Amino acid sequence: MIYKLHTKLCAATLSLLLAAPAQHAFAQHARNLSLNEAIELSIKSSKQLKVSNAKVDEAIAQYHEAWNNHLPDLKASGSYLRLNNPSIDLKVKLNSGSDTSKQSSSLKVNQAVYGIVNASVPLFSGFKIKYGVESAKYLEEATKLDAESDKQALIQNTISAYNNLYKAQISVQLVQENLNQQKQRVTDFTNLEKNGLLARNDLLKAQLQQSNIELSLLDAQNNLKITTMNMALMLGLPEDTELTADTSFMQLPDAGKIVEWEQTALQNRKDIASLSYREKAATTGIKSAKGDYYPGLALTGGYVAADLQNLLTVNNALNIGIGLQYNFATFWKTGARVQEAKARLHQIEANEGLLSDEVRLEVNRDYQNYILSINKIDVYAKAVEQANENYRITKNKYDNSLVTTTDLLEADVAQLQAKLNYTFSKADAFVAYKKLEQTAGTIK
Repeated sequence: MIYKLHTKLCAATLSLLLAAPAQHAFAQHARNLSLNEAIELSIKSSKQLKVSNAKVDEAIAQYHEAWNNHLPDLKASGSYLRLNNPSIDLKVKLNSGSDTSKQSSSLKVNQAVYGIVNASVPLFSGFKIKYGVESAKYLEEATKLDAESDKQALIQNTISAYNNLYKAQISVQLVQENLNQQKQRVTDFTNLEKNGLLARNDLLKAQLQQSNIELSLLDAQNNLKITTMNMALMLGLPEDTELTADTSFMQLPDAGKIVEWEQTALQNRKDIASLSYREKAATTGIKSAKGDYYPGLALTGGYVAADLQNLLTVNNALNIGIGLQYNFATFWKTGARVQEAKARLHQIEANEGLLSDEVRLEVNRDYQNYILSINKIDVYAKAVEQANENYRITKNKYDNSLVTTTDLLEADVAQLQAKLNYTFSKADAFVAYKKLEQTAGTIK
């Protein structure tokens, strides 16, 4: 009697839990979500991509900054000075026939004002400007490729999350179907037990099986809620959005040949192309460092205006010319900078070799994982057929009293597990193929 009451209580609790989502659904945002739509939303709302795009903007600004070194420098300065009464001894005659010493001593110079404007246009800087612009452009392209690589990684993460959402929904669906079957079995067993045609122990086994399935359903529903909330946050949607995955996203192409995948990866991987641009930037950096060995040549011009009270006024003092500058310290300072630039290049070249080997390993790993996933689908498909046939035979034997209730319940569990494994294997194979595409640099 107590066991029956406990069973009824569990059933009532389950019905409330199942009814609660339906009642709350009116306050939620229901949305059917396709895989392509999920990818688009994740790209728009990704904070990581925003960081990557900000790095691209920074690299573009650095390129413009390097190019601006071609432009002239224009500087202006001016001062107003208060002076004491200085002793002035002019070496030139102010007026012929005058006493120069007396005139100098009578001068009162208490303030001075002057302004200077200088302009300089670089004509030759040891190629440092040229190579600086080239290096900044290469780094800009490398940063853009890094952002593309981050975008592909985001797409793969979105596909994996979408796959988890799909599997969570299928789990709830299949477990719910199995629970309905189990409830009907308990009802049939209860009637048989009342009529004295079934042992009490067999009814208890069926009821225990129902309780276990109810617990599995609660776990599946909880997992679905968590997965849905995680997916909504990833896509920038409200947390209470009720998402439904589209089951038509799973298309499994032929695996192809591993050699073709390797060649595709070496040609399309964004990180490989990015490292190649960084190598070009490092090579250009060596040339830029060597530019310190050369002198600098610039076209210069200026304007000067000055006024010394009671003494001197200068207006329209224009000058133009060519300036040559050379720092002899480059003989013992530049060599270290050149060696540093060469070491940076050697480091990038070594990283290229490491990355090439790593890409080949990743392609082979993901290719074999996809082949394994395809083979698992065939095995699980056979397992579903075997589990269905096993349940049918066991059910017939049970109806003829040839097997126990335990055998029937075990066959039922095996059938449910086979269905779950088969459904999950197809979804996992699709993710494995997309992972292979990401490794090859072709995921979209």
